[in-house]
Amino acid sequence: MSVKKVATVVVKEFINPAECLQQMVSAYNEYKIIAEQEQTKRCEIEAWEKEAIAKINAQRDLLIAYLDRSFDERAENFRALFKVVDSAMSSNNNQQLALTLNSITEIAKSSPFKELANLTSVRAALDDPDHEWTF
Repeated sequence: MSVKKVATVVVKEFINPAECLQQMVSAYNEYKIIAEQEQTKRCEIEAWEKEAIAKINAQRDLLIAYLDRSFDERAENFRALFKVVDSAMSSNNNQQLALTLNSITEIAKSSPFKELANLTSVRAALDDPDHEWTF
């Protein structure tokens, strides 16, 4: 009698094979949906990454172009002013020498970095081919 009872209890606890197959198919379908969603998220992250890197590179290029132009122009200004200093010294023109040395000092005091505080104006200036850089 006890053997028959145990067999009945065990049989009642078996899972229906069709139900088991249905659960496996449902779990697989859910897995595929989640896998596709995660793949989409990875693609979105990669696109965002490429966009962010492109933006950073553009800003870097803008900054480098600004610094190249500003330092080139400063170098030209210093060269021209030192030619005037040489000329003033050759002609013993102390007034011209004093004014030129004052100009050199003022240019040296100013920093090309202070205008970088407002990058939008720098970007607009770089985009404008007729912009005249003053220091």
